Amino acid sequence: MALADSLKRHNPKAIFVLCLVEREVPKLASDFEHFDHVVLAKDAGWENFDSFMFRHSIVEASTAVKPRFMQYLMERFTESGKFVYLDPDVLVYGEFVELEALLDKHSIVVAPHLLRPGNVDMEISSLAHGSYNLGFLAVSRSANSEKFVGWWAERLFLFCYDDKVRGIFTDQKWIDLAPSFFDVHILKHHGYDFATWSLLGSDLREQDGAYVVNGDPLRFIHFSGLDSGTIEKAIGWWLEDGNKGVFCKLFEEYKSTLDRFGQKEYGRLPWSYNAYGSGAPIKKSVRVLYRDPALWSSIPSPFDSSDAQISEAAGGADSAKADGVVVGEDAALQARYPRAKSAPPTIVDRFARSILDIGFGASVAKSLKVLVGK
Repeated sequence: MALADSLKRHNPKAIFVLCLVEREVPKLASDFEHFDHVVLAKDAGWENFDSFMFRHSIVEASTAVKPRFMQYLMERFTESGKFVYLDPDVLVYGEFVELEALLDKHSIVVAPHLLRPGNVDMEISSLAHGSYNLGFLAVSRSANSEKFVGWWAERLFLFCYDDKVRGIFTDQKWIDLAPSFFDVHILKHHGYDFATWSLLGSDLREQDGAYVVNGDPLRFIHFSGLDSGTIEKAIGWWLEDGNKGVFCKLFEEYKSTLDRFGQKEYGRLPWSYNAYGSGAPIKKSVRVLYRDPALWSSIPSPFDSSDAQISEAAGGADSAKADGVVVGEDAALQARYPRAKSAPPTIVDRFARSILDIGFGASVAKSLKVLVGK
């Protein structure tokens, strides 16, 4: 609601289409004046949406639907030629004039996390999570963009998981390959997708009633990390007294805007795909078990099942298996790229897991201690 309100204020000709990954459209959404259309993800053209949805966490699910939803928009809005995806935790501060012009020349536009070197922590994070931030994506109608969205949709149907050890991070890591496969324009404009990863050394200031960041007019801020407290941490890590004031002001205004639209109440509503039809919660380990394609046909309606039934159909395991295959790994991916069950983890495997557990710096220090025998 905050996103739509801000978008319409600065880009009044835009058509705002909300995609909800829920079972029903709440009256709150259907009545909101700035939602031109509200579409349930399940109605965007899936053959067996419940089977697809069951094997994803809420974050995985919300990202996995993006390319199919983009295809749906291109099919439904035949008179429109330009389509922009924005994450819900975005607030718009200006007209998208640069993006409009770019989409006249380019059919795929992506924004990198980083526009300059120097923040080693974020460089390492980009290597793990993807070079481009998929809180934003823009396409114009063309054969190039249609092939791209089709390829992306096919990949996410099978592999949209938070599985960084295997090189996958939801919808985002796949886009590292897009510039190699398709004609893609990389948007190097500091005012688009400004976020926590942009803060180090940033120069965000107010000029003549508008905002400018590193010399570029501010178009939107992606307030990623709000719920986890990452934004507050990033402010402490990467901003100093000389460049802290404007961002902190806008961040406080954003939180007030969310309060105005009822985030404290609506943010506590349960996800409608988080439980079986019986009301029983779904174990994460059982969602992972259901990633085995053999179960999609044997249990085509998983929300009508139970943890016990799916676990039994998968071989009776909903925890670590005795043969060394750990639940939490992607069964479908493992089937395609198997590793011997008896093979011990490599040093790269151990280092990657250490980074995820305790961070890069601590992992390096730990490795150095092992090397010197301390």
